Amino acid sequence: MSDILRALVLGIVQGLTEFLPVSSSGHLELTKWLFNDTSLAEDSMLMTVTLHAATALATIVVFRKDIAEILSDLLRFEWNGGTKFALLIIVSMVPAAIVGVMFDTILTTLFDRQIVLVAFMLIVTGLLLFLADRAKRTEKSVDWTDAILIGIAQAIAILPGISRSGATISTSVLLGIDREKSARFSFLMVVPLILGKMAKDLLDGDFSATTSAVELSVGFVAAFFTGIVACVWMIKLVKKAELKYFAYYCFVVALIVLCIKTLGT
Repeated sequence: MSDILRALVLGIVQGLTEFLPVSSSGHLELTKWLFNDTSLAEDSMLMTVTLHAATALATIVVFRKDIAEILSDLLRFEWNGGTKFALLIIVSMVPAAIVGVMFDTILTTLFDRQIVLVAFMLIVTGLLLFLADRAKRTEKSVDWTDAILIGIAQAIAILPGISRSGATISTSVLLGIDREKSARFSFLMVVPLILGKMAKDLLDGDFSATTSAVELSVGFVAAFFTGIVACVWMIKLVKKAELKYFAYYCFVVALIVLCIKTLGT
C-alpha cells in the first residue's frame, strides 16, 4: 500500500469514526493491523496529531454558531448560559485529563496492536449503544453531576475500542438528558481535550520518523471532510434513536476480529 493511499484511508477512518460511535482509536488500530503496519504509536505521532487537528476543526465548523454564542457570552464577563456551559465543559474534561497525565505510558502500550482488547471493547461499546437507544426521551439539560459522570465516561473511552462519542452520548442519554443536547455536549466537550492532547503530543512527541507534507495534507483533508459529514449525520441518528445499528456493527467487527485471531493462532 502506498503512503498516500495509507494516509487517505487513515484520514477517512479517523473522520468517520471520531464522530460515529464505533471508536476512532480502535478502528485506526484495526486499519494498521489489516495493512500490516508494524509502526509503533510514537512512530506515527505526527500523522495522529494531524488527523486529530482535522476532526477538531470539523467539530468547530459544524458547531460554529454554538461556539460563537458561547464565546460571546463569555466576553460579557457575567454569569449566563454560555459561561455555565463552558464551565460544564471544563468540569467534564477533568477525569480524562487526569487519566491521560497519570497513565500516559500505560495507555501508549494499549495502542500497539492490542487487537483482542479492541474487539472486546467494541462489544462494550455496542452494549452501551443498545442501552442508550432504549432510554426514555426527555428535555433535561446537563448539570454539574452529569458533567462529571460524562467526563468519567470520556476517560474510560481512552481505551482503544471504546467509542468516545458512543460512551459520552450513551451516558448522557441514560442520565436522562435530551438526545440532541447530549450529542451537542458530547461533541463540543472533546474540542478542548483534543487541542490539549495535541499540544502535549507536540511538546513530548518524538517526530524523528518523518511523514511527508503530502501524506499529512491528504490525511488532514480526508479526516476533515468525512468528519463534517459524520458529525452532522450522527446528530440526526441520535435524535432518531438509531444507535442500535452501530451496536450491530461493533458486534460484527469484534466477532470477525476474534475469529481471525483465533484461527490465526
